[in-house]
Amino acid sequence: MYMEHEKWMAQHGFNYKNEEVKERRFKIFKENVQHIERFNLEGNHTYKLGINKFADLTHEEFLAKYAGNFMPSFEISLSHQSSFTYKNVKDVPPSLDWRDYNVVTPVQNQGSCGCCWAFSAVAAIEGIVAIRSGKLIPLSEQHIIDCNYYYEGCMGGRMEHAFSFVMQNGGLATDTDYPYTATQGACTNNKPSSLFSKINGFSFVPSSDEAALLAAVANQPISVAIDPRLFQFYHSGVLTGECGTHLTHAVTLVGYGESEDGIKFWLLKNSWGTGWGDGGYIKVQRNVDVKEGMCGITLYATYPNA
Repeated sequence: MYMEHEKWMAQHGFNYKNEEVKERRFKIFKENVQHIERFNLEGNHTYKLGINKFADLTHEEFLAKYAGNFMPSFEISLSHQSSFTYKNVKDVPPSLDWRDYNVVTPVQNQGSCGCCWAFSAVAAIEGIVAIRSGKLIPLSEQHIIDCNYYYEGCMGGRMEHAFSFVMQNGGLATDTDYPYTATQGACTNNKPSSLFSKINGFSFVPSSDEAALLAAVANQPISVAIDPRLFQFYHSGVLTGECGTHLTHAVTLVGYGESEDGIKFWLLKNSWGTGWGDGGYIKVQRNVDVKEGMCGITLYATYPNA
């Protein structure tokens, strides 16, 4: 196990400040590896766990560091609720993956900056812009983090505030022109460099309504808030089980489908890099028997209009 820890440290570029810290982290790593192996050997789960960059963190540390800053607002105005664009959509395909239509950019890694809200919003903007224009352009999360009018950055934020900024700003810079730094800095380039990134508003999906969420994502990628407590070591398959509704993370809903085992799922793009999950993605169960959806996915979903 010591050798496994050394290999893991090298793989992820970890160096501890002293032997005492290294030993403490090794014990956590060992316990996590044993948990992952035990879970996978049980063979009665719909998903598998894997050793990733979070393997030397306790579950509490993981939640505090990577899923503790998002600040959703449940005070959704009636005008935004009533503006739901897809309320009359009834017929949707049995499955959909927006990656197949060239409207989803590669997975990125937000690092230690708690700006999942910006990554979630930008992916949704990239998606609708690509659907409308036929051009997929990686856009800048950093532009929103540095320049948004709510001063929200690495300590959390809200997706609709990101949409409001892009709308009022007249567009959003490309990722090339305003690259990601994983820190909140001064606003240095508040001039949109791509006319294709304009949006003219945003809407909320009616809360606690899986049918509405399905209709929405059948038409464009959607920003959603979620409870990530089961996400730490997710590797593949469809996440099922007891989750929760403490919305401390934001991701982008980019599709849906049904597994070979007949489990219907939502397909989510995360911002923890491709080394986490299934190449940076996770499938969570849909059509569950609670109105909030799996991990609260139906409670706080919003999307840009273009």
